[in-house]
Amino acid sequence: MQAYHDREWGTPVHDERRLFEFLILEGAQAGLSWATILRKREAYRRAFSGFDPEKVAAYRAPKLSALLADEGIVRNRLKIEGAVRNARAFIALRDLPGGPDAFLWQFVGGRPKRNGWKRAGDVPATTPESDLMSRELKRRGFTFVGSTICYAFMQAVGMVNDHTSDCFRAGRR
Repeated sequence: MQAYHDREWGTPVHDERRLFEFLILEGAQAGLSWATILRKREAYRRAFSGFDPEKVAAYRAPKLSALLADEGIVRNRLKIEGAVRNARAFIALRDLPGGPDAFLWQFVGGRPKRNGWKRAGDVPATTPESDLMSRELKRRGFTFVGSTICYAFMQAVGMVNDHTSDCFRAGRR
């Protein structure tokens, strides 16, 4: 967790595959701890074809059955089927100006929003921006994208910098 925090969490991501990876991982995390998902991250990368949206979108019953049997990932049928559905919806975002990157980053005006929280307890679980992202993603066919999941995604990919003011990463991108 420390290495993830120090090197990755809150760093702006614009790579399409990494954005897709975090959408899937944040959805898989619903009801679980992020530490659990981080421990399973490499297994997810293997199981979900390196988070290649085209490959995941093409998954059919035999692959879904294999995923349900894969002990390295969270074996929840709804989450696995949701990842495939989200891959298809993610690909559809490519038809928009700027593609998935521009679509997702629009919710923070295209650049990281720096918050100045003093304590971790000050950080909200949702924001008006995550509420809007959630509504728009659901409207476009995504699942496992509630506002809390969207806000965690926004934090993970650096759309918002929620490092507390005493953290060495607070003022960094």
